Amino acid sequence: MFTTLILSRIQFGFTIGFHILFPTLNIGLAIFICIFEGIWLKTQNPKYLQICKFWTKIFALTFGMGVVSGVVLSYELGTNFNGFTNAVGEVLGPLFAYEVMSAFFLEAGFLGIMLFGWKKVNPKIHYSATLLVTIGTIISAFWILSANSWMQTPTGYYLIGNKFIVKAWSEVIFNPSFIPRFIHMILAALLTTCFVITGISSWYILKKRAIDLAKPCLAIAICLAAIVGPLQLFVGDLMGLNIYHYQPLKTAAIEANWNTMQGAPFVVFAIPSSTQGKNLFEVKIPYGASLINTHSFQGTLIGLNSVPKADQPVVAPTFFGFRIMVAIGMLFILTAWMGAILLYRKALFTKNWFLRLCIWISPLGFIAAIAGWITAESGRQPWIVYGLMRTANAASNIPMEHVLISLMLFIVGYGFVFSFYLYYLFKTIRKGPEHLEIPTLTLGYMPQPNDEVLDDNE
Repeated sequence: MFTTLILSRIQFGFTIGFHILFPTLNIGLAIFICIFEGIWLKTQNPKYLQICKFWTKIFALTFGMGVVSGVVLSYELGTNFNGFTNAVGEVLGPLFAYEVMSAFFLEAGFLGIMLFGWKKVNPKIHYSATLLVTIGTIISAFWILSANSWMQTPTGYYLIGNKFIVKAWSEVIFNPSFIPRFIHMILAALLTTCFVITGISSWYILKKRAIDLAKPCLAIAICLAAIVGPLQLFVGDLMGLNIYHYQPLKTAAIEANWNTMQGAPFVVFAIPSSTQGKNLFEVKIPYGASLINTHSFQGTLIGLNSVPKADQPVVAPTFFGFRIMVAIGMLFILTAWMGAILLYRKALFTKNWFLRLCIWISPLGFIAAIAGWITAESGRQPWIVYGLMRTANAASNIPMEHVLISLMLFIVGYGFVFSFYLYYLFKTIRKGPEHLEIPTLTLGYMPQPNDEVLDDNE
């Protein structure tokens, strides 16, 4: 049965799930462009400049989509969740403002130089602009993750009535779950981008196009993924320990663990039933959940049935979202290490089965990012501010029909815009980097023919 609250949550979930695709790619792309532009400045090999220009075009296209899809989110909070914005506005409002002031202006200010400054500024100045845009994307993630983490583990506040007032900004910004969540997101963006680049580069190699440009992209992306993958696994473990400590019921939902127990098994697959308070079918590994979440075979996990049903998280999406995210992450690690071994044996560019594998799995990072976000957000329910404010109290009192109409408009509008994005994305990829002009650039200013040459004796 649909209500205003349910439709508002579906609408926000749809729009933010759509938006998260673009920053995820842009954070990683910005880092990659920095790497390749740095290599070009060091080697002066024009093929690295051509690589930079190609990926910068995709970065610019994705940046535009991120801005367009992100603008509506703040308006949506105001219209559909005014109970939430009225309560937390003094805490989260400044964090979003800091994001705009410090990150968006930095990105927008230097993006023009990054895109159009190849022939107009000194290469070192251009590289500085690229670095500042990259820093801007990371700062943007910093503030957004800080705000969302505060909703997961709120600290540094006091309550006056139903309003949250800041007591200490340092505790608000660096709340207990912020650091691992921020690093987890940056690594997820980097890993997602690694496999987008490996997929596109593999396609060029199989098509025997722009091979000289695709090979270094594939090699660097595979090497970086081989490093980032295990690092992400380590940070993910830290994230799990953090959730166990601060949000034990989310851990219970992730593990589909209904009864408090020591030595809880890891449920590989199950059909969880919130109405019956148990799993209807399950495949499990003894002691696995306790070992993962407490680093002890006999660690104790709180069960979902330890609290009333009204206080239990949404189990099914939390349970399956976590497994999809982890499965894709493990596939990425395995693939990256296979690629690193093939590169060491000088067979990376000749194994067609591996190149096809890279193409097929290249979009999976986006699915993992959305699955991870679903795990984090559905596991926080029924709280919008964990343990303090219920989501049901956050929704605006507006007619359900209004939310339904706006939801349908968002689906149609986003579908229309996304179709154009994919069209120009694939058009850019099909056109390839080999068609991009390589400008003649030098390290330092060179006098132009029309410049006035001054005599040294003047």
